[in-house]
Amino acid sequence: MKDLREDLKELLLNLSRLPPTNGARTIQFVGCGPNVGTSSVAASFALLAASRASRSAWLVDLDFKSNGQYEGFRRGFNKDVGRPGRAYDASLKTRPIYRVSDYSADLATTGLDARPEASSEKLLTAHQIEGTRLMVTRFRNERLRPAQSAVPKPHEAWWLALRRIADWIIVDTPPLQKSGIALPVAPEMDGVVMVLHADRTSARDAQNLQTEIEANGGIVLGTVMNSARYDTRLMRRLFY
Repeated sequence: MKDLREDLKELLLNLSRLPPTNGARTIQFVGCGPNVGTSSVAASFALLAASRASRSAWLVDLDFKSNGQYEGFRRGFNKDVGRPGRAYDASLKTRPIYRVSDYSADLATTGLDARPEASSEKLLTAHQIEGTRLMVTRFRNERLRPAQSAVPKPHEAWWLALRRIADWIIVDTPPLQKSGIALPVAPEMDGVVMVLHADRTSARDAQNLQTEIEANGGIVLGTVMNSARYDTRLMRRLFY
């Protein structure tokens, strides 16, 4: 991941104008296609938000399979940023925001077995980044059996519980080409910021993504465009 904090300071100022809802501002980042730098933008913004938080900022990674945000901080986001600390239970005493499906050879023709939920497993954890007020989520894939897979799902109570303990909630969602979770999650957010790439994103692709988000009840606040140069830059679009 790249450190884009310097480029995103203006974005933080713009989004700080949003009034907190039920205690926190909740912003979703979604890429207009794969490999456009969404994780770098979300992580950098989350660090900025955490520096201004009086309680905490949470970076929620909905790509459970790769845990890209946790792994990025574990490898070393930047020399002035610490590593993830101990694991805390992120279930928040609510139903989980994921579904665990169990497949087996003898059920290959019928699909799901009779145990789709793993609510008591507490597979989602949160790790505080050393020296900051930032919490980063991680999904415990190592606790799944070989035949199991997990997918995120919208669950309003979990987001409400998180709003009560955080000042900022930053959500990194996979692009629609990889997962459709961005669309049902969008209505739970205060707004969505789309991430584009100067060389890879067409105006039609950006418009289609905005249309889909808004058709599902989400509010698109604006866009961040990563440039093709070595330093990724913030390109202003619109916010209000």
